Amino acid sequence: MRYYYKAKDQSGKTVTGEVEGQSEREAAKLVRKKGLFPFFIRAASDNPLAFLKKLKDKIAISEVATFTRQLSTMMNAGLPITDSLLILRSQTKGAMQKVVAQILADVEGGSSLSLAFSKHPKVFSPTYIALLKSGEAGGVMDQVLLRLADNLEKEQEFSGKVKGALIYPAVVIVGMFVVGLVMMIFVIPRLTSLYSEFNATLPAPTRILIGISNFLVKFWPVFLVLVGCLLYFFRSFRKTKAGKRKIDELIFKIPILGPLQRQVMLTELTRTLSLMVGSGVSILDGMNITAGVVGSSIISEALLDAAKQVEKGFPVAFAFAKHPDAFPYILTQMIAVGEETGKMEEVLIKVS
Repeated sequence: MRYYYKAKDQSGKTVTGEVEGQSEREAAKLVRKKGLFPFFIRAASDNPLAFLKKLKDKIAISEVATFTRQLSTMMNAGLPITDSLLILRSQTKGAMQKVVAQILADVEGGSSLSLAFSKHPKVFSPTYIALLKSGEAGGVMDQVLLRLADNLEKEQEFSGKVKGALIYPAVVIVGMFVVGLVMMIFVIPRLTSLYSEFNATLPAPTRILIGISNFLVKFWPVFLVLVGCLLYFFRSFRKTKAGKRKIDELIFKIPILGPLQRQVMLTELTRTLSLMVGSGVSILDGMNITAGVVGSSIISEALLDAAKQVEKGFPVAFAFAKHPDAFPYILTQMIAVGEETGKMEEVLIKVS
């Protein structure tokens, strides 16, 4: 169970956050392990404004990218990690400041940087943590952080382009839905009364349309309940492994949207893999970690299976080729070139 807490750090500053624990006593112990002194703890679900708090505490990619780049610059200049985090805590604001404060408390308490960052999975992805571990092992933390900052900025730029491309279709679809609803509720009932005056025999499609319109007008509360139930069952179905895969398959088959979604996922995959390989993470570990962050269950399952093939000694290109439904032929061929030339990172960057 998650617990919301307020505590004082060693400088006397108030820090807030959440921890996972079985009881308030255990939650208090976890907070104290961070080097903090808790004075208020309660179950996170007891907070009536929990939803609004989540929106307020959401940290943008741009904030994480800026923080990462600044930390890289300070470490490259030879500044100790605790001093760097102390400066960044004073420069950041809002939810990001709380995260930095907690990381600083953990590092001062003896935790490694990667372990301190890993306690904030909603802010730092598994890829981010894996690269931090690689940087710690190789003693090149500043370089790894610089790569991460570059990647986060590219991710933000790419995400902006995708959202921009989807704005027009989304507006059109919403507009069509609104127009259809207005027709059903206001226009068709007037036409129905007109047809009834002439005692006209209407074709079956028109009668069905009028029937739907009458249902919406007379039983709109039932309609709202039905929509709510459908949304609930859809969300529940999507949380299951089979449901998520089925929905992903349907999305990939939608004209225009499907190919775009597939391309977005593959771009995310190749960019993440190139980043990890270039930072010293093995291709096998990179595939396993990337499978956990890519947004499509189809690509994720294919990548995990490909990783098992690579672990058995098969080439990466061969493992990818076994899943043509997930990985296009051109990607498999480019990976084969990367393996043969020993330039996997460069090839993956070009593909992305």
